[in-house]
Amino acid sequence: MTDRTNGTLNVRALLIGVDCYLPNMLPGGYYYPNLGGCVRDISHVEDFLQTKLGLSSDRILKLTASDNGETEPSEPPEQWPTYKNMVGAFRELAEVAQPGDQVYIHYSGHGGRTTTGFPDLKGPEGRDEALVPTDIGNSETQYLRDIELAHLLKTMVDKELIVTVVLDSCHSGGATRGPAATRGEVAVRGINVVDTTERPTESLVASDEELAETWRSLSEGATRNVKVGSGWLLEPQGYVLLAACRASESAMEWAFDGDERNGVLTYWLLDSLKQVGPGLTYKLLHDRILAKVHSHFEEQTPQLQGEGNRVVFGSEQVQPQYAVGVMEVDAPNKRVLLSAGQAGGLRKGAQFAVYPPGVTDFTQVDERLALVEITELGAADSWAKIEKVLRPDTIEQGAQAVLLDPGTVRLRRAVRLESPEDPALKAVGSVLSQRESGFVRLADEEEPTDFQVRVNDKGEYVIWDPAGTEIANLRPALRVDDDDAPDQVVGRLEHLARYRSVQELDNPDPMSPLARKLVVELAGKQSEYDPADKPEPQPFGDPGNTPTLSEGEWTFLRVRNTLSPGVEEDDPSRILNVTVLDLQPDWGIKQIYPSGAGAFESLDPDQEVLLPFRAALPDGYTEGTDVIKVLATVETPNFRWLELPPLDKLPRLDEPISRSATLPDEPENPLEELMATVTAEKSTTRNLNLATYPSRGWTAAQVEVRVQRQETQEGD
Repeated sequence: MTDRTNGTLNVRALLIGVDCYLPNMLPGGYYYPNLGGCVRDISHVEDFLQTKLGLSSDRILKLTASDNGETEPSEPPEQWPTYKNMVGAFRELAEVAQPGDQVYIHYSGHGGRTTTGFPDLKGPEGRDEALVPTDIGNSETQYLRDIELAHLLKTMVDKELIVTVVLDSCHSGGATRGPAATRGEVAVRGINVVDTTERPTESLVASDEELAETWRSLSEGATRNVKVGSGWLLEPQGYVLLAACRASESAMEWAFDGDERNGVLTYWLLDSLKQVGPGLTYKLLHDRILAKVHSHFEEQTPQLQGEGNRVVFGSEQVQPQYAVGVMEVDAPNKRVLLSAGQAGGLRKGAQFAVYPPGVTDFTQVDERLALVEITELGAADSWAKIEKVLRPDTIEQGAQAVLLDPGTVRLRRAVRLESPEDPALKAVGSVLSQRESGFVRLADEEEPTDFQVRVNDKGEYVIWDPAGTEIANLRPALRVDDDDAPDQVVGRLEHLARYRSVQELDNPDPMSPLARKLVVELAGKQSEYDPADKPEPQPFGDPGNTPTLSEGEWTFLRVRNTLSPGVEEDDPSRILNVTVLDLQPDWGIKQIYPSGAGAFESLDPDQEVLLPFRAALPDGYTEGTDVIKVLATVETPNFRWLELPPLDKLPRLDEPISRSATLPDEPENPLEELMATVTAEKSTTRNLNLATYPSRGWTAAQVEVRVQRQETQEGD
């Protein structure tokens, strides 16, 4: 890559992954266990940087500690992520990078907490958040503490480097409780203990006076304290920080593909970066990551802090086109061989749009010849089945295939029973086996699970997420001796699967004319508001773009159509028809805009609307999260297909779910067919491939907001 004066940005990276932790014992008998997905995370990030952004190996500093079953990492000691090596790598990166360069830092490993070395700044009971080096078992080594990390990053910002930091770790983790953890599918990147071990206090980063001065300078402009949000650093100034979870939550590893764990944040970050294109900001990137993570792990909330409106990788100057070549065409079997495979981060089911040779502007959707899907995944090349022919032109060798993203909504989700021989759980398994459910099924022995079912010590059925965290707000409680309890458990599982399918719904096509043309954000909050008055929203005090409201407060949803007007002012291809859905904490889905019988409201190009909403909780709830999903189309839509009643108002299995009176009997266009499939009573497929639908005609965006009763919020 060339320098900034030639219209592109240099990118340099520091990648740190720690799976192997040397034998260590902390006070109270705690220790940092080895992990299984951190080095894999780093390998996948490195591959992305090299294949998608064109980084050469000399622009990537890498420290890794692989777990090979021995007591020490398999890498040579000079490559281990020790405290000394990590500090040295940060310094080297700052020295070699030039003003205006992009600097990307990615850490996957344990996060830790230790007694602070700066009680004057943090108080006598203060804690330092820290990255945990591989040799933490040696009492002579140190953590890389938050105060030191802040100073290292400030040094880079002061040099006018454009810095992005990703921390796929936590510092408040606990043991996972579900059976998935015992099979190695899930792990937590942190332990729920403060390390009080006496360790060396002399920092290799800077003097105590310099570190303290940096922390004070950051504190002066901070709008929150260090215990809120991700918990890692005070409000970042001059850089972007993407952290795996809130300070009170855990960062997970999960076996997405059955047997190899990845960091949940890293997995969905790389998945979302496939959509990098002009205008993609870190805020938009975070919104998508948050939606994907919460569709699996409700209690892990990735946090975005700092310059959220900055464009990812400076893509206003670097506009990567993710095209691979068509190496061979097997017309009789309706398939093509693509020059891409598992080494490039692809998975079976990934979808591509095929363009004729010579086309370089992949935003020209009309030029697409076909949609293909990988069916035989190789390391460097893969066979892809031709799923849909878009133009009669013949696909030739040398054609270009552009990744659309797997774009898959999982309609049928896997359920595992904690103790299959337990009579109460065996009854649930019997119902699952007998019903031809389009949404849930018993998991195969080795595959990752979406839901886990167990019986608690009160004799009640409970449902867990993949990490073994009990899914909240499943009401009323179902006892094993209740009438038809196994049937009702299966009904709840189906309802949750439908809800998750709507939550995951988005348009994965990065080249769609509507990609990033729908701007959705919460503009702020207001304690008292009369709809007759002009809104005067105040900024949220919450970090990480996960705002919190007290019940009764107002928030304002800004929806903007950023398409520019066409030659004709009323050009229908520039007008977006907007619908807003509320995915509620009681597991219901309701259309809230327009609120009456209307199906949508039209938004002209380069226009916006500010919608006021008052925070509310269902009866008996003390807190909950609302997912506000905005869908926009060029055609006239009807999204009533997606509505669901609250789970505690779920009808019996032999009663149909009531549908809106405004819903047509049959889908009237391909987009309505898509929406109807997502919540259909029956389905013949496990997954729904979104890329086969008219991607040029719709788009989606969503935000989340936490709602708490006032007394609960004050007690936090």
